Amino acid sequence: MKSYFLNIFKSLRSILKGMLLTAKYAFTKKATIQYPFVKRELPTRTRGQLFCNIDDCIGCKLCAVACPVDCIYITANKKGPTEEINHTSEESGKKPRRFHLPQFDIDFTLCCWCGLCTDVCPTNCLYMTKNYEFSAEKRQQHIWQYGEGHKPGPKTEFNRPGDQLKLYVD
Repeated sequence: MKSYFLNIFKSLRSILKGMLLTAKYAFTKKATIQYPFVKRELPTRTRGQLFCNIDDCIGCKLCAVACPVDCIYITANKKGPTEEINHTSEESGKKPRRFHLPQFDIDFTLCCWCGLCTDVCPTNCLYMTKNYEFSAEKRQQHIWQYGEGHKPGPKTEFNRPGDQLKLYVD
C-alpha cells in the first residue's frame, strides 16, 4: 500500500516538473525567425559558396589538387611567346599570369565545403562567400563556371562528353 502512494506521488511530481519547465519556456523570447524575410547574422568564418576571381588566378591548379573530392575542373593553356604576360592585382601580390584559363568549373554537388582549396591558393583568388542559398531545379545548374570569357554563374553549355555526367540524368 505504501509503494502504491509512493508511485502516485512520484508520478505527480514528475508531471509538475514537466509543467514548470513548459511554463518557464512559454514566457521567454521566441528563438524562431521568419526565415525568407529575416536572415540570421552569419559568423565571420562562414563557409558558403566558393567564388573565383578569375582575373587574379594564375592557373597553378593547386586548388584542384588540394580538393579531396575533385570538384574543381581547370583547363590552363600556356600563353604564346609573343603574348603579353599580365599580372594579378595588388591584393594578390602582382604575380605574373602565364596561362589562359578557358575553363574553371566548380561542381557544387560534389563540394564538401572543407575550404582546403582556399587555403592553398597563392593569390587568394578563390574564397568562400557567405552565400548559402543557391538552390536549383536541376543538378547541372550546380556546376558553376568562372573561366575567362564566361560570366560567373551556372554553366549553360556542355561541349565535351565528360561535362555531362551520367549522374545528371533528369
